[in-house]
Amino acid sequence: MARLQPPPWVHTAFLLCILGLVGAIEIPMDPSIQNELTQPPTITKQSVKDHIVDPRDNILIECEAKGNPAPSFHWTRNSRFFNIAKDPRVSMRRRSGTLVIDFRSGGRPEEYEGEYQCFARNKFGTALSNRIRLQVSKSPLWPKENLDPVVVQEGAPLTLQCNPPPGLPSPVIFWMSSSMEPITQDKRVSQGHNGDLYFSNVMLQDMQTDYSCNARFHFTHTIQQKNPFTLKVLTTRGVAERTPSFMYPQGTSSSQMVLRGMDLLLECIASGVPTPDIAWYKKGGDLPSDKAKLENFNKALRITNVSEEDSGEYFCLASNKMGSIRHTISVRVKAAPYWLDEPQNLVLAPGEDGRLVCRANGNPKPTVQWMVNGEPLQSAPPNPNREVAGDTIIFRDTQISSRAVYQCNTSNEHGYLLANAFVSVLDVPPRMLSPRNQLIRVILYNRTRLDCPFFGSPIPTLRWFKNGQGSNLDGGNYHVYENGSLEIKMIRKEDQGIYTCVATNILGKAENQVRLEVKDPTRIYRMPEDQVAKKGTTVQLECRVKHDPSLKLTVSWLKDEEPLYIGNRMKKEEDSLTIFGVAERDQGSYTCVASTELDQDLAKAYLTVLADQATPTNRLAALPKGRPDRPRDLELTDLAERSVRLTWIPGDDNNSPITDYVVQFEEDQFQPGVWHDHSKFPGSVNSAVLQLSPYVNYQFRVIAINEVGSSHPSLPSERYRTSGAPPESNPADVKGEGTRKNNMEITWTPMNATSAFGPNLRYIVKWRRRETRDAWNNVTVWGSRYVVGQTPVYVPYEIRVQAENDFGKAPEPETVIGYSGEDFPSAPRRFRVRQPNLETIHLEWDHPEHPNGILIGYTLRYVPFNGTKLGKQMVENFSPNQTKFTVQRADPVSRYRFTLSARTQVGSGEAVTEESPAPPNEAYTNNQADIATQGWFIGLMCAIALLVLILLIVCFIKRSRGGKYPVREKKDVPLGPEDPKEEDGSFDYSDEDNKPLQGSQTSLDGTIKQQESDDSLVDYGEGGEGQFNEDGSFIGQYTVKKDKDETEGNESSEATSPVNAIYSLA
Repeated sequence: MARLQPPPWVHTAFLLCILGLVGAIEIPMDPSIQNELTQPPTITKQSVKDHIVDPRDNILIECEAKGNPAPSFHWTRNSRFFNIAKDPRVSMRRRSGTLVIDFRSGGRPEEYEGEYQCFARNKFGTALSNRIRLQVSKSPLWPKENLDPVVVQEGAPLTLQCNPPPGLPSPVIFWMSSSMEPITQDKRVSQGHNGDLYFSNVMLQDMQTDYSCNARFHFTHTIQQKNPFTLKVLTTRGVAERTPSFMYPQGTSSSQMVLRGMDLLLECIASGVPTPDIAWYKKGGDLPSDKAKLENFNKALRITNVSEEDSGEYFCLASNKMGSIRHTISVRVKAAPYWLDEPQNLVLAPGEDGRLVCRANGNPKPTVQWMVNGEPLQSAPPNPNREVAGDTIIFRDTQISSRAVYQCNTSNEHGYLLANAFVSVLDVPPRMLSPRNQLIRVILYNRTRLDCPFFGSPIPTLRWFKNGQGSNLDGGNYHVYENGSLEIKMIRKEDQGIYTCVATNILGKAENQVRLEVKDPTRIYRMPEDQVAKKGTTVQLECRVKHDPSLKLTVSWLKDEEPLYIGNRMKKEEDSLTIFGVAERDQGSYTCVASTELDQDLAKAYLTVLADQATPTNRLAALPKGRPDRPRDLELTDLAERSVRLTWIPGDDNNSPITDYVVQFEEDQFQPGVWHDHSKFPGSVNSAVLQLSPYVNYQFRVIAINEVGSSHPSLPSERYRTSGAPPESNPADVKGEGTRKNNMEITWTPMNATSAFGPNLRYIVKWRRRETRDAWNNVTVWGSRYVVGQTPVYVPYEIRVQAENDFGKAPEPETVIGYSGEDFPSAPRRFRVRQPNLETIHLEWDHPEHPNGILIGYTLRYVPFNGTKLGKQMVENFSPNQTKFTVQRADPVSRYRFTLSARTQVGSGEAVTEESPAPPNEAYTNNQADIATQGWFIGLMCAIALLVLILLIVCFIKRSRGGKYPVREKKDVPLGPEDPKEEDGSFDYSDEDNKPLQGSQTSLDGTIKQQESDDSLVDYGEGGEGQFNEDGSFIGQYTVKKDKDETEGNESSEATSPVNAIYSLA
C-alpha cells in the first residue's frame, strides 16, 4: 500500500525558509579570542557507552568539558542524582568531571555497576555526556565435570561441544590437547563460530590425541581449560560414502539479523564422505567482492562493514561426489541511529537568525527528542524566538538571553545518539588577528596573497585599499576571499605599496596594514652547455645570473643531482665552474643553482670525458654504436611506508655511454597494464630511492638511454603495496555547465592511482546558489560527473568536489563557480530605426532584458519591399557587443522590414520587427502603384476622359458660333458706352468675349461659371422666349441685367451641366 506524501510545495516552502537563515559565526582558534569570549559548556572527552572495567583496578569514568567561565560537574546514576560527597571511595578529579572509584581500602566493584551520565554546567547552559553503562569484567570458572569417552563409528560426523562459561566480555575459544598442543584443523575438522569442534567424518587417526576446549578472558589475561574429550573410533571393513548433510545450521533455511556497519558472519558446516566442499552464493546478485572474505576453509563467509544493500538471501552449497545440498540464510540488515546532520555549535550576533539541525537515519526510523540544558524542551520556559520543526530548531532575532546548550537524542531499538550543541550570542567589535605592519616580498609576475584574519560579531565586512586611497580593491587583478585574504593574480611593479584592510561592523572598525615589495626574478641568462672533453684537459662551465640587487644571491653546483664537492682540481667563481685535469669520474650532469631567499633558477649541462687516444678504450670510438641493452635483475630493498630503494644491473651500453635511466611504474587497480614514468636518474647510478604514494600496488621497470636511443624496458620487479591514507589533494578541472535549461552538469578529472591514497575512492560533490549562500547540497559520487536537476535558467552556483576514501577525506577543496543551463534569450530591447537621408538607414538596439545565458551574438534579417513586391532577404550576424548597424539603401523608393534576434548557445530567441520610415512622396507613389492596377480605377479614368472630351466638344461648338448677330429689337435699357456694338445695332460676338477672366475655373462636374461675362448663351436664352431664325440669327429680345446681384443669383440657380449646354445650343 503506497504511503501518502505531502505535496512538493510543502517541502520546498520549508526548505526555502531554512536556507534563508544566516550562517553561524566561526570563532577563531586564537587563544586570546578563546579566553576572552564567554561560551557555554562543551563536552570534550568521555568514556565509551559500554564501559567494561577490570575488577582488579580502580574504576575511572571520564568526563571533561570546556567553557567560559569554566564549568562545574555533577553525575547521575541510574537517572538519579549521584552524591559523590557521601561515598568515601568516589572522588572527582580537579578541574574535571572524571570520576575515580578507589578500591584500595576495600569494596566490591560490582556494587557500582549501573548507568552514569555527566552534566557540565556554567551560567550559560548545561552539556550532557552519553549514558555510560558501567560493567565489571567477569571471568567465571569452568564447572567441574567428568567426561566419558566419546564412542563414534569411523566415517560418522561428530560435534564436541565447548559450552564456555559466560564472561564479560565473551572469551576467546580455541582447542588444544591436554599436553597444550594445538589441534590441527582443516576442511574436515574445524572449530565453529560458537566454539564447538566439528568433524565432518571421523577417522582412526583422530584417536591419537584428546581434545580440550580453552577460554581466554580479556581483562584477566587468564586461560581456563575444560576437561578433555577422548575419542574411541569403531572401525569397519570399509567406510561407506555418504552425501553431504548440514551439521550447522540445521535444516534447509535460517535467518540472521545484523546491524549496519558491523561484520556479517555466515557459517555452514557439513558432514559427508568424502569431506564436502563449501561454496557461497547470493541470490539475485554477486557477493560484494570488495568486502566479502571466506574463512575457516570456506565454511564461513564474512562481509565487513555491512550496509543496507547487503541484505537478501545467501546460500551455501555443500557438495562431494555423492551429491550436494544447500542451506539458505535470509539476512536482514537493521541499523542503530547514524548521523546525517549532527547539530553543530551556533554562534550568532544579536538579532541574527540561525538553526540547529539534528538529522539521523536508522532501521527502524529513529525518533528525535530535543532537550535544552539537560531538560526536555517541552518543559523548558517558552521562547518566542525559537521554533521547533521536527529535526530542526529555528532561531529568529536571537538575543543575549537565548544562550543555552541544546541536546538532540535520536534513538531506536538498536541504540541511540546524543549530541550537544550550544547557542551563543556574541556582541564583539572587529578585531585584527594578525601582526601589524607586515612586510611581504614577492617576485615579479608571480601570484601572491595578502592575509588579513579578523573577527567580530556581527560578522564584519572587509575592504582593502592601496596606499590609503582609492576605491575598494576587488575584481580584475584582485580577488578578496571570505576569510579576508586579498589575492593579486599577477604581480606588477606598480602593485608595490602599502595595502590596508578595514573590517567594519555596527560596533566599530579595525584595520591593519601590509607593505608589499616587488622584486625582480632570478634568471640564469648564460647557461652551461654540454661539453665533450679529453681526459686531463680543463673544462669551464658558465653560469651567469641576473637577480634583484636587494636580495642576496647564492650560486651552488650539483653533480648528478647531489651537492658537488669542490676539491683541489675545481674552482668555483661567481659566474663559472672550472675543472682542471678532467678525469673519468668527472663525467656526469652538472647543475647550476642560482637562488635567493625568494626564488631560484636552474640550468643543467652534461660533461662527457673521453679517454686517452693511446688507450685501447679509445679504439671503441671506431666501433658502431647502438642502443643500450635492457637493465636486469631489479631488486626492491629498504621497504618503507612511503618509499623503496630500487636497484638494477646496467646492460651493455653498446659503445655509447648511458646518459639516463627512466624508472617507470604500473599499478593494477586503476590502469592495469599501463606504464607511467616515475622518475629519471643519471646514467652513472644503478640504485635510487623512489618516493611512493599511499595504497598503490607498485611494479617497476627501468629503461636505459644513450645518444643513440632507448633500450627495451627491463623485466618488471616484484610488486610492493603501500599502506593507505586519506587523499591529500582533490580532483582537478572541476566545472559546472548546463546541458539543458533546467540542469547543471558538474564534471571533474578523476584522480589516478597515485593520488587515490586508499580504497573506494569517491567524491563528495557540494553545490549551492552563489547569490543566496544557502546551505550546501551534497552527494557522494563514484564517477566523474553529477547532474543537478530542477535549476533556474543560467544562474551561478558555488561548487566543491572533495575526494574521500576509506581512510578519510582530502583537505577542503577550492570553490569553483559554475552555471546552470542556458535558454533562448528574450527579444532585444528598444529596437530603433532611423533614416537620416535617402541613402542610409541607422539601426540601434539594447541588450535583451533576460539574456538567459551568455550572448554569442545577434542575427539581423532584412528585406526591401515596394508595395506588395519583396526583394531578396539579407542576413547579418553581429558580435554580442555590437548594438548598431547601418544599411546602405539600394534605391530611394523601397522601404525595409528588419527582424532582430539575440543568440545564446541554445539558439536564437524571440525576435523584434521594425520597418524603415517612408521616404518623401513615397506614400503617394505607393498608393498610385497600388491603385493603378485596380479595375474600378481604370473605369473611373475612362469616364473622366469621356467627360473631358464632351467639354472640349462644347467649347468647340461655342467658338464655332461666334460673330455678329442682328438684333430685331433693342434692349429696354440702353447699353453703356463701353459695350462693344456696331453702328447698325448688331453685337460683335468675338473670341475676345469668350475668354474667361483670370481666376475663372471650370468645375469638376462641368459647370461653367459666369461671374465675369454678361454676354452668355444662358442670358440670351433666359425665359425660354429667345429663338433662332432659319438662318441661325438670334430672334428675341435681348435683355441687359439690372445689376450684379441679379446676375449672381441667376448664376447660382442656372448652373448647367455640359450636357444641358449642348441641348440649349442645338
